[in-house]
Parts: sequence; structure tokens; C-alpha cells
Amino acid sequence: MLRRSGARTWRIGFNAGDRAFWPERSSYIPFLDIPETWPDFFASQLKDKEISDIVLYGDTRPIHAQAVEIARAAGLRIHVFEEGYLRPYWVTYERGGSNGHSRLMDMSICDMDKALEGSDMEAPLPPGHWGDMRQHVFYGALYHWFVMFANRKYRNFKPHRSLPVTREFQLYIQRLLLMPFLAIGRRIATLRIKYGGFPYHLALLQLEHDSSFQMHSPFDSMTDFLAVVIEGFAAGAPRHHHLVFKAHPLEDGRVPLRREIYRLAEKHGVRDRIHYVRGGKLAQLLNDARTAVTVNSTAAQQVLWRGIPLKAFGNAVFNQPEFVSTQPLSDFFAAANRPDNRAYKTYRRYLLETSQVAGGFYSARGRRQLMRHVVDMMLAADDPYDALETGTAAPRQQLRLVK
Repeated sequence: MLRRSGARTWRIGFNAGDRAFWPERSSYIPFLDIPETWPDFFASQLKDKEISDIVLYGDTRPIHAQAVEIARAAGLRIHVFEEGYLRPYWVTYERGGSNGHSRLMDMSICDMDKALEGSDMEAPLPPGHWGDMRQHVFYGALYHWFVMFANRKYRNFKPHRSLPVTREFQLYIQRLLLMPFLAIGRRIATLRIKYGGFPYHLALLQLEHDSSFQMHSPFDSMTDFLAVVIEGFAAGAPRHHHLVFKAHPLEDGRVPLRREIYRLAEKHGVRDRIHYVRGGKLAQLLNDARTAVTVNSTAAQQVLWRGIPLKAFGNAVFNQPEFVSTQPLSDFFAAANRPDNRAYKTYRRYLLETSQVAGGFYSARGRRQLMRHVVDMMLAADDPYDALETGTAAPRQQLRLVK
């Protein structure tokens, strides 16, 4: 779509998976050297191709972080895509950085409210599930298949994660095959909570290898987070309250979360009040939750929309004092302060008018929907946040479900 607008585009690839998902050979540039030469290689490509913009998915992987630093020093425009802050049916598009590097980190609710003075858009309701799950897992498995079996040309490739590619592929295939059985176990666990008759708090878990957790949280591992949450629950929650740990929909077992949760629960004497649910729809558990706690998961957006008290430990674009608790964790579990729901609705409207674009990465319909708006946003002089203030933002498409 960018080429149709008159722009020239190139893709730098680092393995056979990158090559497989880029159909045009003439605009594909393979990086085959050792990682230490990447900065010089990238800088030379910017000069040789007279590059004006770079486009990335995420900005924290080592190759991306180095590319951003070099591009910023050269005065280039930096486009960053991510999973939607208001997922699942939106994609995040920002300039300069995302998540902990987003411009949102320096904005207050007052700033957002002022920028919205000329807008009366009615924000659509957030969907109750993650979306595009089968496609996400399938494409992940396919990508790693190419890296495993067709990567001879890229002998110097090193993945950004510590887990070997063969193990990544195995986990994706295992996840695909076990989906029906996991759904049964998840259903049983959810029903036990639903009909248990006890008040409960919800802990939203994340993927330990996810960049948001790795780069924008105070914890070195998910086990560290589990230990803090269970200790705080044991110290502060009323004795008839329970604690439910909700795993990320893409949790694949590389970290023994269930075992660690129950080990820590035994240590603090709350084993009979702890539950673990693997994946599934969050809305079913949120409906009756008293509070929720997370590092910086975007699933917190569903929590905040319902007006449920939230405690967050990491840097996140939603971590605003108006609606994210600043109480010590034991006090939070004992008696959480109510969030300012009006402030959250202002924040949510601001995101939907700026960096959240309807569509998705993994389904064909989602990609078509995304293209209708995001390419014009990339070509615009103003970034999404400035465009709202200057009045140059195009009218936004209302949400349609993307399946």
C-alpha cells in the first residue's frame, strides 16, 4: 500500500522466516553477518537507499533498539507498531516508541482531556476476548518452521530470546495440538470459581519473554511477581477471599507457573484459596472480581473499563494515578480504593482517537481493515497525537468485529 502511494520500501530480514513472509524478492535485504556488525550495516543501508523512515514491530529487541538509536540520530521518522493497547480488535501505531517508550508515558489525563475538547466520538465497547488466537499460534509455528528447516543461508542468526528455535517450534505445535484439551481444563477451572461462592481477586499473568515484561517491569522473572502477589494477598486479604491467577492466552508452559504458584501458596499458608486458570476469555472471570493486579498487561484495559480497582507494578501507558492504585499491595487486597472511571473513559477515548487503529495482524480481514487507515497515518506529517491537537486527524472508522 505504501508503494501504491509512490513510496519505495525495503525489508531487512534476519532469518528464513522473515524471508518467507516477504513476497517481493527485489526489495528484500538479507542480513547475513554476525550481530556485532549490524549497526554499521544498518547505517550503510540508510545512506545507500536514501531512507527517510523506518518501520518496526516493537522497539525493544536488540536489533530494533540499535536501529531506533541510529535512525533517531540521523533525523529519520520512526514508525512503531504493536499489539493494540486496547486489544484485541485494534493495533497500536505510534512514532518514536511504544509501551514504556511511548509519548503517552509523559501525558496526564488533563492533557488528554484538553486534546479531546473538539471531539465527541462515542467510544465502542471493548471486546471480551483476545481474538485471532488460532491464526496467531499457526503463524508463529509456521515462522519457526522456516527458521528451523530453511535457515542455512542465515548461519549467524541469533534469536532475541534465550529459548532455542527448536524448542519454540515444539511449544507452538504442542499448543496447537492441545488446544481442545486445554479448553476443557480451563472450563472446569472457571466453573469452580464461578460457582464457588467466594469473593476473589484476579492476578493477570504475562509471558515472561514478552518485551513489555522484560524491559518495562521491576521483576527479573514471572516467579518474582508471583512471590510478591501471594505474599501481599496472604498479609492483607480477608481470610474468606480467594486469589485467581489468569495465565496469558499464549502461555506455552516454558515457565512452570502452576507449580510455582502452588509452591508459594503453600509457603504462605493460602494453598486452599489459590486458583490457576490457563488462558481463555478474561471477561468471564472479571465479571465478579473484587480487584485485579498485574505487572503491565494490556488486559488491564478490560479491568479499568469495568471500574474494578487495579494495581500495576511496571511501566505502562495506562498507569495513571487517577485509576491505577498507589496503595501498598497488602492494603490494596484488604480494601482497595475505587478508580476514577470518568478519567479512564477520557484516557480510552484519547487512545481510540489517536494511536489505536481498527484491525489486526493475523487475520486477512483484520489486515484489510487496518490498511484502510494506517497507511494514511504513516504518510501524514503529524504523528497520531499531534494530529488530534492540530485537527488534521482523519475521521475514524467505528469498530467492526474482525474474525
